[in-house]
Amino acid sequence: MTAFDGGRQIVVGIDPLDPSVPTLAWAADEADRRSLPLRLVLAVPPVHDTQHVDSSPHHISLQAQGREALAAASETVFRLTPEAHVVTELVDGQPAVVLCRRTTDPTRLIVVGSRRLGYAAEVLSTRSVAAPLSAQAHCPVVVVRSPEHTAQRPAQLIVGVDGSESSRKAVRFAFEEADLRHASVHAVWVWPRPVIQAAGETGREERTRLLADMVAESSARYPDVGTTQEVRRGHPVEELARASSAALAVVVGRRGHGGYTGMRLGSVVHGLLHRAECPVITVPR
Repeated sequence: MTAFDGGRQIVVGIDPLDPSVPTLAWAADEADRRSLPLRLVLAVPPVHDTQHVDSSPHHISLQAQGREALAAASETVFRLTPEAHVVTELVDGQPAVVLCRRTTDPTRLIVVGSRRLGYAAEVLSTRSVAAPLSAQAHCPVVVVRSPEHTAQRPAQLIVGVDGSESSRKAVRFAFEEADLRHASVHAVWVWPRPVIQAAGETGREERTRLLADMVAESSARYPDVGTTQEVRRGHPVEELARASSAALAVVVGRRGHGGYTGMRLGSVVHGLLHRAECPVITVPR
């Protein structure tokens, strides 16, 4: 019998319109690695803008579809990981709001898929989940837009570093995750190109030194995790998305507390949610 870690859990947001098997597989594997139970949460949005209980036939039908989707998701998890401990939860409310409320203790991680909405819909639509959740959650958020690259050897996680405290926390999480997966960490500091190209590469040495300093603490804590470091010139989203093409995941820090709509999420994280070729993990401050 599995001994679970102090009541902590991994939460998975279930989308009844797109029950993503890669999302469930990622969450089930992670729960197994961390010896944590899974909580599958499906939120049924109100049909009308009301604060009262919605008892309309359409809403009742949506609730029935939600129960069916949760049952199907549970079956998928048990098929993938027979020893999994799964709890399901059907809740009335906007999905992003409901899931954000599930990101405080004891939630260790929250995992969602991506509806691949355009930029405007991702920011403004009530259907959006990945962006507002990544902007506001109190725990790391995993958005499984594309599967992880498990065939790549050696297995590697990418972590974006920019010298901020949020990226230092992202480095710590990346090493923790790599240790669980017997993978390595590739830390990337992307140095944006100036509007007017200056002569030489002044500043590269300083960024290389700062990058080594950001990685040193976590590297010492996880001595069995191999690490490489790189300073690149270019656009952060483009370079990190390129680096993600063969990675298990790309890990980035989130600056500030964010806002519900996701407009304060940050251009790099928001860009990676659309461009990365593997799961994106956002780590809050």
